[in-house]
Amino acid sequence: MALIDRHVEPELEDALGSSRAAALLGPRQCGKSTLAKQLQASGLVPNSYSLDDESVRAAATSDPDGFVADIDKPAIIDEVQRAPGLLLAIKQAVDSSDERGQFLITGSANLFASKAVADALPGRVEYVNLWPFSQDEIDGARSSLVDALLAGAPPHLKEAPVGRAAHADRIVRGGFPDAWRRSDKQRARYFSSYVQAILSRDLPSIGSIKSDGDKMRQLLRLLAARSGNLAVFSNLGSELQLDDKTVKGYVSLLEQLFLVHSLRPWSRNLGARHVKTPKLLLTDTGLMSALIGADAHRYAAPDQGALAGMLLETFVTMELIKQVGWCEAQAELYFYRDNQQREVDVVIESATGDVAGVEIKAAASTDRSALKGLRLLRDKLGERFKAGVVIYAGANTLQLDDRIWALPLQALWEQ
Repeated sequence: MALIDRHVEPELEDALGSSRAAALLGPRQCGKSTLAKQLQASGLVPNSYSLDDESVRAAATSDPDGFVADIDKPAIIDEVQRAPGLLLAIKQAVDSSDERGQFLITGSANLFASKAVADALPGRVEYVNLWPFSQDEIDGARSSLVDALLAGAPPHLKEAPVGRAAHADRIVRGGFPDAWRRSDKQRARYFSSYVQAILSRDLPSIGSIKSDGDKMRQLLRLLAARSGNLAVFSNLGSELQLDDKTVKGYVSLLEQLFLVHSLRPWSRNLGARHVKTPKLLLTDTGLMSALIGADAHRYAAPDQGALAGMLLETFVTMELIKQVGWCEAQAELYFYRDNQQREVDVVIESATGDVAGVEIKAAASTDRSALKGLRLLRDKLGERFKAGVVIYAGANTLQLDDRIWALPLQALWEQ
């Protein structure tokens, strides 16, 4: 089966050309090793060492400094979270040479979230995130709705497929390379094994928090059933019979494993008191669907509007997060909500201060109530506000107001 091109590959090559080391980070089995092997085959990083290999891991763990000194370079060190002591040894190695691209580190856990590691490696390592496949990667296309919105030029689509059923299969499959081609039953088995492997293999190697595997599994299911909701740790704790501090620590571990993403609230003094609590989302709707028992039929069912809305918001937000990894603009994603119930599901802000807003609706039509938050951003930000869109299950791009459009879901991967 032909390899699917990953859109962050040029970003990774650029990082290796400009820095002494690069780190490719993302959830286990999202394609990091495959991408690293492609760079090895091209000759960019000709040597590779996997810490999933027991003998390699034993050598790296028992003598990190000696291991780093003895391996052939430039080198890929795959799944570095399995021997975290290597990170300080790599620091010492890159400090002794200014050569670019000495190491490509891959990791299924964000050890760089650790203050000790972050303090040791500033300016030495560039980080590139790799997520499960985006929809345009799956389709063999390349697009960036993020760039289009920040340019004030949303794509004009006509006659896109209408209704939730038209895209239900994409949403419940998600993007994990080993999962999205499988049947519903096969994906359910895959993700059950996947979660078990992560909690037994990767979880013990990160952080100093002693965790309960069964509670972590229950927490992941709860977060899947509430994806896109505010992080109210007291509510989660009451269901798990754990205190708030423990739940918060567990959520942090799931974030480090790239299973959960925290979307921060956005505020630029818009005049109303705003929510300060982040939202928590599952990072893949295939995993999310398996955890909550949702298939394409259930997603499209008329009486499952709440579930469909939650899955669609997670799907769209994660597609935009993936696009930020390769788009031309330097951008970050947030959400907005204030105490007057005005909200915007995703706020995109560029490094230059330009802003776009995205509302997400699972319906095939939209009404003016969906525009309240987008209008607030537009009216308060003036020229900084470039575009607001309501992504919906309809057929056509429609202008709803000044700089505000309805946009078919397909615009995420087809422009």
